[in-house]
Amino acid sequence: MAREFHRADRVADAMRRELSQLIQREVRDPRVGMVNVNDVEVSRDLSVAKVFVTLVGEDDPAAIKASMDALNKAAGFLRSQLARAIQMRTIPRLQFRYDETSVRGQQLSALIDRAVKEDRQHRDDDSEEE
Repeated sequence: MAREFHRADRVADAMRRELSQLIQREVRDPRVGMVNVNDVEVSRDLSVAKVFVTLVGEDDPAAIKASMDALNKAAGFLRSQLARAIQMRTIPRLQFRYDETSVRGQQLSALIDRAVKEDRQHRDDDSEEE
C-alpha cells in the first residue's frame, strides 16, 4: 500500500527547501553563520512550523544561543519571504529549534572509532607478548 502524503508533509518539504535558500541568501545578521535546515514539522492545522537547524562548525553554546535568537528574531521576515515563494493562503508561524542529533551522532561516532582503535592496540599488544 502506498504511503499517503498529507498536506502538512508537502508544505513542510516545500518550506524546508525554501528556508534553506532564504537563510543563506537573505539573513544578514552576523550572528547567523552557516545554517543547515534539517527538518520542518508543520502542525496539522498549518498554523505553526518547527524548523530544526544545525550550525556548521559551531560548538560554543553561547554562540549557538545567539544564532538561534537571531533566527527567531528574523522569523517574521522569513515568513514574509516564504509567502512570496509558496502560494498558500497563510504561512505557518516559524519557530527555530537547534537540532543536536547530528552533533550527538558525530560524538558517538568518535567514541566508537576511539574504542575500535583502543581494541586494536590491545590486540596488537597481546600478540606481541606471545
